[in-house]
Amino acid sequence: MIKNSPVHLALAAFFFAADPVSSIAEEYSIALPVSDDGIPGTGMFSPGGDRFKARWNERRTHFESRREQDRGALFFVGDSITQGWGDDFRGYFDGVKIANRGIGGDTSRGVIYRLQRDVLSLDPSGVVILIGTNELGGGAAPEVIASDMEVIVSELKKHSAEMPIIINSMFPSSEAKRRPSQTIQEVNRLVAEAMKGDPQVTLLDTFTLFADGNGDSKAELFPDRLHLNEEGYAAWAASLRPLLATFGYVDTEADKFEIEEGFESLFNGKDLTGWGFRITPPRKQPKKPRPNAPVWVEISEPENFDGKVASSDGRYQVINERLVVTTPAEGRRIQQLWTQREFPNDFTLRLEFRATPNADSGVFIRQPQLQCRDYALAGPYTELEAYSPQDWNELEVVVTGGMARATCNGELLEEEWPVPAVGPIGLEGDRGQMEYRRIRMRED
Repeated sequence: MIKNSPVHLALAAFFFAADPVSSIAEEYSIALPVSDDGIPGTGMFSPGGDRFKARWNERRTHFESRREQDRGALFFVGDSITQGWGDDFRGYFDGVKIANRGIGGDTSRGVIYRLQRDVLSLDPSGVVILIGTNELGGGAAPEVIASDMEVIVSELKKHSAEMPIIINSMFPSSEAKRRPSQTIQEVNRLVAEAMKGDPQVTLLDTFTLFADGNGDSKAELFPDRLHLNEEGYAAWAASLRPLLATFGYVDTEADKFEIEEGFESLFNGKDLTGWGFRITPPRKQPKKPRPNAPVWVEISEPENFDGKVASSDGRYQVINERLVVTTPAEGRRIQQLWTQREFPNDFTLRLEFRATPNADSGVFIRQPQLQCRDYALAGPYTELEAYSPQDWNELEVVVTGGMARATCNGELLEEEWPVPAVGPIGLEGDRGQMEYRRIRMRED
């Protein structure tokens, strides 16, 4: 939140006077309030009208009928886009105890109002949030939406300092829907800035996932430029799955992969044995530091992570046979994990990776970096036909006589890429979440 702004001062005055969630809980009712007087937050509370009133009352009555059924679930909170999942979430998260708390037409301030009864009183195991588009369409300033999002997150954190909080960036829409791309991106920027440095909050770049070349919603996924079709929900589900796997909701079984004859594992799937941090050369500091510049991690002493399931800073974690490079709280945090061994011989390296939308990482081959990213959105190999967004993809690097040939799912990335005569293998973290598994090598 912008300090000393009218929004900030108003919120400060409110919080000094009373705890918002507690005050609401004392006067709880399902019905839509007749006035927004005394309701925490600063944005538009509701779009008004009998239609929204009826939908609000109907949805909250439905929520009441599911209270015991939904207790302890992973809660999705939002507006009509969230409501569109349905109670069964279209079958995308079978096996997960999950609850839908979306109301068509709702706003960030509406979520604040109903957060205690609809979510917190049911002891959620985690919360996934998508909200803000309705008040933006109603003319709210980006600062107002970001401020109300801060209130939501604050209340969630007060309830639990441990449960995961996933914030989906506001989806793109269009100028015709009174939701221009630049304004949406400003909302997302302000929310990201407000959440920066909070390890409990994970931001998912669903704006880039769904934006076309003009920054508007992709017509093939948003028939009305605002709401998702079935293909759109499939893409959203896929984008969430890597995060839900990291937090233990899905993909909870260990990988059953059997290594090919002649290959050896560089990652045992159980811990970080054989990997560690290496000393990084000091970076030349820019004369004028850029706002929102990535954090560059400088290592002054080498670290060996043999027998450990996470690096000393927690960025690299071993979860169910996966080596997970977690989403950095800073937004961008650039660092590398290296093999303890160096490799002087010709070799074939194979691994599989999975990336959240627009995630950025890399695989270092004896030091030079081969970009390993969400290629579809982050590049540089945007034209790959076999790449599977937010799913597992196989990277193969064949090193022969100082040259490397790299492919992804059999498609060529680099034909003749020069590499040094000897060096380690490294995995970079930058933005978003990256996962690696089945890291193996055959030396010639």
